[in-house]
Amino acid sequence: MATQERPLSPHLQVYRPQITSVMSILHRATGVVLALGALVLAGWLVAAASSPGAFESLQAVLASVPGQVALFAFSACLVYHFLNGIRHLAWDAGHGFDIPKVYASGYAVIALAIVLTAVLWYFGFTAGGAA
Repeated sequence: MATQERPLSPHLQVYRPQITSVMSILHRATGVVLALGALVLAGWLVAAASSPGAFESLQAVLASVPGQVALFAFSACLVYHFLNGIRHLAWDAGHGFDIPKVYASGYAVIALAIVLTAVLWYFGFTAGGAA
């Protein structure tokens, strides 16, 4: 029996990135970052519960420049994922499915994520959050 050749789907390189595909990929990627950050948070809690030395060691790692960059990335991912989740909830309620609204809400989520992350870090540093 002869096998019929099936058409192949085009590779991802054929497609031009659109705001909808970028937002979807970012939502999944930020979910992965948040899962990894939850492990760091659990380690921080275990260190706090185990001994002052372990807690101070982890605090020193998080206060270093790479630690601060990781915390900034985690907070940016948290804000973005939260806002994009609200966007998805609006879609679940049946709102915002028109293409112009989808694009507008996508750009709004990106802009708000940048602004809210900056505000969060501003207040964190000015309210005595940084030593």
